[in-house]
Amino acid sequence: MANAPVDRIPAAKVITDPAALGRYQHDEAEWAPYGMPLAVVRPRSAEEVRDVVRFCLEHEVPVIARGAGTGLSGGANAVDGAVILSFEDMNQVLRVDTDERYAVVQPGVVNDDLRAVCAEQGLWYPPDPASSPWSTIGGNVATNAGGMCCVKYGVTRDYVLELEMVNGRGELVRVGRRTAKGVAGYDLAGLMVGSEGTLGVITEITVRLRPSRPLERTVAGYFDSVVDAGEAVSAVTAAGIIPSALELVDRHCLAAVDAWKNMGLSADANVVLLGRIDTPGAEGDAEAERMRECFEKAGAGWAVVSTDQQEADALFQARRLAYPALERLGPLLTEDVCVPRMALPEMLRRIEEISQRHDIHVANVAHAGDGNLHPLIITKAGDEAAKARAQLVFDEILDEAIALGGTVTGEHGVGLLKMAGMDKELGEAVLGMHHAVKSALDPAGIFNPGKVVAVRQK
Repeated sequence: MANAPVDRIPAAKVITDPAALGRYQHDEAEWAPYGMPLAVVRPRSAEEVRDVVRFCLEHEVPVIARGAGTGLSGGANAVDGAVILSFEDMNQVLRVDTDERYAVVQPGVVNDDLRAVCAEQGLWYPPDPASSPWSTIGGNVATNAGGMCCVKYGVTRDYVLELEMVNGRGELVRVGRRTAKGVAGYDLAGLMVGSEGTLGVITEITVRLRPSRPLERTVAGYFDSVVDAGEAVSAVTAAGIIPSALELVDRHCLAAVDAWKNMGLSADANVVLLGRIDTPGAEGDAEAERMRECFEKAGAGWAVVSTDQQEADALFQARRLAYPALERLGPLLTEDVCVPRMALPEMLRRIEEISQRHDIHVANVAHAGDGNLHPLIITKAGDEAAKARAQLVFDEILDEAIALGGTVTGEHGVGLLKMAGMDKELGEAVLGMHHAVKSALDPAGIFNPGKVVAVRQK
């Protein structure tokens, strides 16, 4: 790259070798398009990020921020001629304030690493996407990631207090605040969460922490169908139980995990529903029993409050391994729809019908407790006819989620794969408001162009 982005960026931090650039071209959204970046820069400080953005503004070069590349919507995919800002070297937990209960981190910190540091101080960072062993806090902020415990404790946006960022004028600024309250001005920190790198580049994140969580009780239920398991989720919701996790894993996922890790989980059930309760004492015991009764009344062939912590942990580990296990079987097209919890059984029924009608294999995992489904559409490599049918399945699932009052993405983000779906969900007037925000905060149009709210050809 002629003339590195700025003279102050060490040459070792600028990658231009085409062979080395390849691993930065795309995230885990296998079907999303991507281009060839001009360069990858691995900054070590906010000032270096600012200098790169200023260079790109001056030369009208696209800028794409990248964490660990674990995204599932193409949100971090390169476009031709872009500079990729990879935050793999900005990976420090800068501060944990045990009195005010917050942590200050760089965007490249891995989610589980932050959680481990907090645990040493008797504190807990709740958002826990299934990718938490690999995904970064910066990427979690970009997509407003959720996770298993978010049914009770909320998503990433609920924990972001303050952000340091480089804006569309190349200025290093802070938005948000660390105080318990504050309503001075618009919620620009909240706006940045979930913006997928289209409004600026985040260089530091202050997150709210909670005290270490109580011990959890695990409730497991085995069901013959995903619809029955969905009915159990609706029953738990109607009973007023707020679990600390409520996850669904179907037989396809269990079999794939067994084939990979030999965990022996798929012999006894077509669908497993996994609930957790962390309410302390006798009240928590009663809630766990009520959840078990909900499972049983909804048709569980077997339902139990587990007394074997190792077995319970193995079941939840299988849930986390579902995506990589299925990925070994062939190209995956991953959904991320979210519907009202009472509509969950109907959404699962419609997914099964769509799958059968198009003769496409769809596996189901879900953050069932908050209505967030992740249908995984599986095809064989090289089967173009199946790929075309899979795209129809993908689009129809989005349409059905919208029809049931849901959304096309609960936590993976819009990226490239969900842009048409977002158009349908939001409508022309609201899309116009999004475009106005994008134009105001990124007037040069350099931040992650072509994603999320990019102007589409009619």
